[in-house]
Amino acid sequence: MKRLLTLSALLLLFTGSVFAQSARVQVIHNSADTAVSTVDVWLTVPIVGSQKLLDDFSFHTASPFIDAPASVPFQIGVAPSNSTTVDDTIANFTFLGLNANDTYVIVANGIFSASGYSPAPPLSLDLFTFGKEAADSAGFTDVLVAHGSTDAPTVDVVEVGVGAGTIVDDVSYQDFLGYLNLPTADYSLQIRTGDGNTAVAQFGAPLSSLSLQDSAIVVVASGFLDPMNNSNGEPFGLWVAIPSGGPMTQLPAETISTARLQVIHNCADTAASTVDVWLNDVLLLDDFNFRDGSGFVDAPVVTPFDITISASSSTDTTNPVWRNTYTLAEGDKCILVAEGIVSPTGYSPSPAFDLNAYMGALEQSATVGNVSVLVYHGSTDAPTVDVEETSVPAGVIVDDISYSEFSGYLDLASLDYTLNINVSSDSTTVVSYEAPLNTLNLADSAITMVASGFLDPSVNSDGPSFGLWVATTSAGPMIPLSVVTNIKDLVSGAEIKLFPNPTTDLLNVEMKGLKAGKSVVTVTDLNGRQIARRHFGIQSGNAKLQMDLSNVPTGLYMINLQQGEYQVSEKIQVIH
Repeated sequence: MKRLLTLSALLLLFTGSVFAQSARVQVIHNSADTAVSTVDVWLTVPIVGSQKLLDDFSFHTASPFIDAPASVPFQIGVAPSNSTTVDDTIANFTFLGLNANDTYVIVANGIFSASGYSPAPPLSLDLFTFGKEAADSAGFTDVLVAHGSTDAPTVDVVEVGVGAGTIVDDVSYQDFLGYLNLPTADYSLQIRTGDGNTAVAQFGAPLSSLSLQDSAIVVVASGFLDPMNNSNGEPFGLWVAIPSGGPMTQLPAETISTARLQVIHNCADTAASTVDVWLNDVLLLDDFNFRDGSGFVDAPVVTPFDITISASSSTDTTNPVWRNTYTLAEGDKCILVAEGIVSPTGYSPSPAFDLNAYMGALEQSATVGNVSVLVYHGSTDAPTVDVEETSVPAGVIVDDISYSEFSGYLDLASLDYTLNINVSSDSTTVVSYEAPLNTLNLADSAITMVASGFLDPSVNSDGPSFGLWVATTSAGPMIPLSVVTNIKDLVSGAEIKLFPNPTTDLLNVEMKGLKAGKSVVTVTDLNGRQIARRHFGIQSGNAKLQMDLSNVPTGLYMINLQQGEYQVSEKIQVIH
């Protein structure tokens, strides 16, 4: 619990143990206003009289925990350093008393001066009523975090040395974050903006080197992010107060160490359609869906870290679906694509589940105005293919890419393209897609274009059909690319048509000149989730089928037809 008090509460520490009831209190001087960098403090107790309690009490100094009188009113006067009488006070405050037997940590924050500081929240004492004088567990250090920097925004604190992840989430000025029970070790603390995406500073926290085992300490965010706008005051830093008090210890500034990591879920096995992703023992992605991307997040550097894939709604990393250890260096950027098959049966072929890593990832285009496109082949039953651009035409832009391979980045002008997927062995076009980079406003972006799903869902547990999907650097569902041609044109003269589009209820499927094969029509939403499915048995030659969409809600969907060796994927609008 936090209470805002006046500066007068500070002086209660120095009254001695002459009253019937007492509280335990530590006070920390964290007001960075130079006008009160060193003060004298006078105490007036009704009937008893006045006395100087603190002489030359300085900024970044802490008192020890001592007994202070409880349930007794005091008047406190703040005077310039080296004052000689209570009449020298420049401000006087009344404090009604502390609660008996409570333990307090009180941090003096804020601004006393009338000008020269922006922002200038008033001088105050921020009080935490559940203070500690020692760690709860042997071999640990209990850490209370207090935000006392007047011009710093809401921030997160992320441990990047041992990979502990976010240890303080959304702490604002005058807030306390209750004690963290940390194994006594040397840590690196990164201060990030409240959204967790941008590192603004990094500090070493050498709890072991400072011999803080079994201690309870207070880490205070102090000083100014912008000293020039605050009377050239103390710059921002983290300072440590220990229970015995005295001058506080400044944590050493470090060069911001970051590696960046994106995870893309492209495992089309329905048994892993939704998973949890853990970074070490911190839940990184909760209920992460097939064809979702995480966006780029910060990852530990130098120290090895685990990525664990667990079943949806997992509570820890025991009994994982998959786990692997990675080590990233300062400045590394990595994309991990989940691929392969988890299930022991029902898929052909069935390469093992894995997270395939691409180092050297980009978060923006290599050339201003262009789009950097990384192509990834993640379809387990698709052959080695070429990607041919036909609208510019640029010709073959990806040559001989096989399952589990990355192409490397293509630096493309921000235009709308048409991409043919051709079988490498004979240049037969399997399917064509629109790649509207300009329409999608992807200029200056870096994207990953993923071949996803199954060419033949009928031998892959009726899983999601083949398609091209785009992951941006932002978190969320991937973007499906629309099919240009309606025909998997492996046999000359074969035709497949889907109409009408839009439709209100019935979708017609006309086929001509086809070899005999099983016909299956699947309706999915734009995130690849199955809405409806119907098997039409063996069809051959010329045939006309109808799919009833009357129970499908109004919206945009993908209609996927598997007819023997042929496949059609087309976006359909349903209107009721």
